[in-house]
Amino acid sequence: MTRWFLLLTLFVPSLAPAAELKAGAFAIDVTPRKYPVSVNGGMSDRKVSSAHDPIHARCLVLDDGKTKVAIVTVDSCMIPRELIDDAKAKAEKATGIPGSNILISATHTHSAPTVAGVFQSDPDEDYVPYLADKIAEGIEKAHANRVPAKAGWNVIPEPAHLHNRRWVMKPTFDLTNPFGEKDKVRMNPPRNVPELVETAGPIDPDLSVLSVQTSDGKPLALHANYSLHYVGGLPALSADYFGVFCDRVGGIIRADAKFMPALSNGTSGDVNNVVFQGTPSPRTQPGEQLRYVAEAVAQVAGKAVAGTKHSSDVTLAAAEREVELKVRKPSASDIERAEKILAAAKGRELKSREEIYARETVLLAKYPDTVKLKLLALRIGDLGITAIPCEVFTDIGLAIKKQTPLKGTFNISLANGYNGYLPTPAQHALGGYETWRARSSYLETTASDTITKVVLELLNEVAKK
Repeated sequence: MTRWFLLLTLFVPSLAPAAELKAGAFAIDVTPRKYPVSVNGGMSDRKVSSAHDPIHARCLVLDDGKTKVAIVTVDSCMIPRELIDDAKAKAEKATGIPGSNILISATHTHSAPTVAGVFQSDPDEDYVPYLADKIAEGIEKAHANRVPAKAGWNVIPEPAHLHNRRWVMKPTFDLTNPFGEKDKVRMNPPRNVPELVETAGPIDPDLSVLSVQTSDGKPLALHANYSLHYVGGLPALSADYFGVFCDRVGGIIRADAKFMPALSNGTSGDVNNVVFQGTPSPRTQPGEQLRYVAEAVAQVAGKAVAGTKHSSDVTLAAAEREVELKVRKPSASDIERAEKILAAAKGRELKSREEIYARETVLLAKYPDTVKLKLLALRIGDLGITAIPCEVFTDIGLAIKKQTPLKGTFNISLANGYNGYLPTPAQHALGGYETWRARSSYLETTASDTITKVVLELLNEVAKK
């Protein structure tokens, strides 16, 4: 009798319940302690001495009993890989979440302290280590806050605020770039000029929303993703429209004070909120437009949450890969030309595009011939999330969505590092600001083909887990 009972227990499938999803969230304030601080996002450096509103690292930890992942959205313009790797290592030590399962991205607010050297802004030496420590602390607190949870996702198109900013122009328009060459498109052309022909690329209208609730149905966290560059318009430090969205969406879905929302940047390297052909926005006061856009997007996010089916039966998977890509280094003649331009400037603050890109040429000449990028894919139930450390063009995000093996997918840009703009080869051929060789755009012209191929492979990998 005993022998047969033992044999049966070996072959009968286990009836033990599946592990329950747990989730924890925490928004940690990462506003600088010391002022003034450098703010990047423009061609010239600027210093600010105050914050209009607090900036945060918004941390979400998910745990299915076997796999843990963390998604962190930081109010920053762009974050270098070294800072992110430092934060990941500290978070892994504190929580046990593998660094390869942690996704850290910048929202791309143009009103945050400089942590990546671009154009005439250099990283703030006090703020860089402070930010890394705070990100790690936020992940640790989110991990400690885990409770039984349910999750689901939804997508609603919201195209009204999105405009491709790259325009094909008539031959009568001057398209000379900083290197003395002729482009075929202009980024942010003058509004309503007769030389406007058509936009050079599409928009991605989707607002994607990952919604997380407690096991009894209370809103716990929300991660939204929208392909809009930024809105801006404030003179002091600010989380931009990303922060206003987070301030508003909790009230819309009637969440309590423990609720933590986040809004990440999708594939918006060629998309902004400016109308170039037609009637411009009537909202002209500082911050007025960003509040308008944030409110509109938050209302759509509320509708998405209302239509989301939440489940505790959600499994997780992560896959990461490092790729090595070539750098578009300047030639000897490029460097010689740049040095002459800088010599003529005689050390003063650089004003013209020609001078600014001459400095970028000299600095980029010191880069290695290749760089390594981290690419990541997460699976949350049947939702895929990819992470690319660039300002990704819309065409790329749409291609990933079209070819994903999962039911839905969105990409988070400026994630796990910063490697400049990522145009497609076709967009490189058109030229324009986003393709001009600098520390803001230096990957080989076919980089997007390699990156798209790898992230799709990673999506297939997590789909099979």
